[in-house]
Amino acid sequence: MYPITLDGTSLEAKRKEIKAYFNNTYELFEKAFELLREESVFYKKSEPTRHPMIFYYGHTATFFVNKLVNMKIIKERINPHFESVFAVGVDEMDWDDTEESRYEWPLVAEVKAYRDAVRELVNNLIDSLEFSLPIRDDSPMWIILMGIEHERIHIETSLVLHRQMPIEDVKAVDDFVLCAHAGDAVQNEMVKIKGGLMELGKSKEHHLYGWDNEYGKYREQIDDFEASKYLVSNGEFMEFVLDVGYEREEFWSDEGRVFLAQSGAKHPHFWVRDGDGFKYRALYKIIDMPLNWPVDVNALEAEAFCAYKSKKEKREYKLPSEAEYAAIYKHSGLRDIPELHESRANINFYHYASSCPVDEFGFNGIYDVIGNVWQWSRTPIRGFKGFEVHAAYDDFSTPTFDEKHALILGASWASSGNLIMQHSRYAFRRHFFQNAGFRYVLSRNEESSEDIYESDALVSQYCEFQYGDTHFGVENFAIKCAHIAASFAKQKHKALDLGCATGRASFELAKVFDAVEGVDFSVRFIGVGSKLKNDGYVAFHVKEEGDIERERKVTLRELGYEESAKKVHFWQGDACNLKPNLSGYDLILAKNLIDRLYNPYLFLETIHERMNDDGVLVLTSPYTWQEESTPKELWLGGYYVENGKEVRTFERLKEILGEHFEFVYREDVEFVIQETARKYQHTVSELSVWRKKSV
Repeated sequence: MYPITLDGTSLEAKRKEIKAYFNNTYELFEKAFELLREESVFYKKSEPTRHPMIFYYGHTATFFVNKLVNMKIIKERINPHFESVFAVGVDEMDWDDTEESRYEWPLVAEVKAYRDAVRELVNNLIDSLEFSLPIRDDSPMWIILMGIEHERIHIETSLVLHRQMPIEDVKAVDDFVLCAHAGDAVQNEMVKIKGGLMELGKSKEHHLYGWDNEYGKYREQIDDFEASKYLVSNGEFMEFVLDVGYEREEFWSDEGRVFLAQSGAKHPHFWVRDGDGFKYRALYKIIDMPLNWPVDVNALEAEAFCAYKSKKEKREYKLPSEAEYAAIYKHSGLRDIPELHESRANINFYHYASSCPVDEFGFNGIYDVIGNVWQWSRTPIRGFKGFEVHAAYDDFSTPTFDEKHALILGASWASSGNLIMQHSRYAFRRHFFQNAGFRYVLSRNEESSEDIYESDALVSQYCEFQYGDTHFGVENFAIKCAHIAASFAKQKHKALDLGCATGRASFELAKVFDAVEGVDFSVRFIGVGSKLKNDGYVAFHVKEEGDIERERKVTLRELGYEESAKKVHFWQGDACNLKPNLSGYDLILAKNLIDRLYNPYLFLETIHERMNDDGVLVLTSPYTWQEESTPKELWLGGYYVENGKEVRTFERLKEILGEHFEFVYREDVEFVIQETARKYQHTVSELSVWRKKSV
C-alpha cells in the first residue's frame, strides 16, 4: 500500500486512509515474521550484535504505546513489562543492552496477543482522536503516523535479519515472490550528470510525513560529474573478489581493516561459497548467482571496490555524496509521491521480494535511481540548518550525528512508506548490512568534514550547566548533589544516577562507588556522557547573544575522570518503567526528576524494589509542577484539596515513601543555568534523603 498524504478535505476520509494504512502495515510486518520456520527461531539471533527475533516482533507494538503514553495521548499502559523490555533496539551504541542473561523473553503467543491488543487500541484511536487537516507534527495523529512509519522501517530491517538467519531457520512465504529471471552481468558505463546548486531539506508544510532529520535547509554548489549507469552488479563485483580484493589491505580503510579482521570476510555476506564458485542467498532460498542483480555489500566493501577500480583504471572512483545523489535524482526526472507510482521501480514489494536485474528500471538513461537496493553514500548524516528533534522521538536522529553513520540513498525492493520518499534520510554504520549496494561516481566534488559539536541547543545548555563555569558563587549542582548523596551511603558498591542528563554526577559518583549506572529517558543527553567516556571529550556551543555562540570543549583529563569513567555505564530508560536488570543499588540519586515524570507515583511506589536494604534514595526537586509534564491529577503537591488545605510535595513524599523508607535529611541546593551571557536561571531545589528499611 502506498503512503498517505498529510493534507485533504475530509477528516473522515483521512481517518479511513490512515486506518487502512495502519492495518496494512501491521499485517505486512507480521507477514515478515511468517518467514521464521518455527517458534524456536524467534529466540535466535541472526548475528551477535542484535537482539533475538522475538524482540523485534514485540518492539514495534510497544513503540506505539510508549510514544502515546509519553505524549499523554493515553494514560494507561497495556503491559508495562513488555513496554520496558521491548523498548530499546540496538545500533552498537554504548548504552545498548544485548546481554541475554538480563532478559526473560515471553512466549510468541503472548507477544502476538499483545500485538493484537495494541492493534485494537490504535484502531480505536484513529477513529476517535481529534485532529485537523493538514496533519502537522504537533497533532496527536502525527504520533500514530510515527508509529506506522517506524513499523515500516522495521519491516525492512527485520527482513534483513531474517535473511541472515541460517537457511534451515526460514521458509518460503507465498506473498514474498523472488524475481525469477537473471542473466549475465551488464557492462557498466558512465553517465554525465549536471551539477549546480543543490538545495536539500523540506519545510514543515510538506505534504508527506517526515522524520526530524529531513526538515531544515542545506545548500551545496557542486560541479558536473559522472555516475555509473547501473548499480554495481554481482558480476561486476566478482572481479574484485576473484582478484583477492578482500585480502589486499591497500584497498581498505582503517575501519575496513577492522571489519575484515572481525568478520573474516572473503566475499559479500549474501554470497554462498559453492565449490570454486558462488551461489546467492535470497530472502528464504539459495539460488544460482544472479550476475546481473545488484551486489549487496556494506559501505566498507563498496569503498574498497572503488579503491580497487581506481587503481586499476587510474581514475578516482568514489561513492556519491548526498548532494550528488540529489543531482542524479534531478537528472532522472523522477517525481515524488503521490505522482511516482510504485510500478516504475523495484520498491514496496510491488514486483518482487528480492533484487532484480540492474538494467530493468531506467530513468532518463540511468537505472535504479530509486529501488532495487539502497545505495551507500560517502556522506555522514548530519542535521540540516534548522534541525529540531521531535519531542516524541528525540533519539531518532541525534545518536547518528557522530560521523560514523553513512547515508543510504534511494530505497530497496523492501522499502515502503517514508523510505521511498524523495526527502527520506536514513543512515547506518558502515559495516552494517542492509538491502544495500552502490553505484560509483567520477567527481571533483569534495565531501566536507565537520567537528562533532553538539547541535542541539537544549543539550548544549545542559553541557554548560554540568561541565561549564559556575556563576554567582553557586556550586556545580551535579557535583554537590553527588557528594551529599554519597556521604549518606553506607555501602558503596553500586549507584544509580537516575535522570542523569549529560552524566556529570555519574562520573563524580564513580570516584567513590565501584560501579555507577547513569540512566536518562533521553538518548540526546546520555549520548554526551557516553561520548565523554569513550572519546575523552565533548564539544558544545555556549549561547552568548542572539545567534552569537562560542565553542567549548571539555575533556576527561581536565575533569579528573580518566579512571572513574571506566566504572560508569549509561543506559536509556524510563524512570516510571525501568528494565528489570536495573537493581541492586546502594544509592539512587534522582536529580530534578519527580516533577517531570508523567506518573511520579509509579516511580516512587516501586523504587524500593531496585535497592539493597539500608540503601539510600536521594531526591532533588524545585517542585515546579506543570501539566505539560505531569497530568494535574498526578501531581504530588502544589494544589489545594476541597477544604482549602494546601498539599505540599514533601509531605506527600513522606506518606508515599513511608512504608519502605525512613526520612533522614533535607536541605536546599541552589543551581544556576546560563541561557545567554546575560541571562541566567537561578533555582532552588529541595534535596531529601531517604534510607530503605531493612526487611
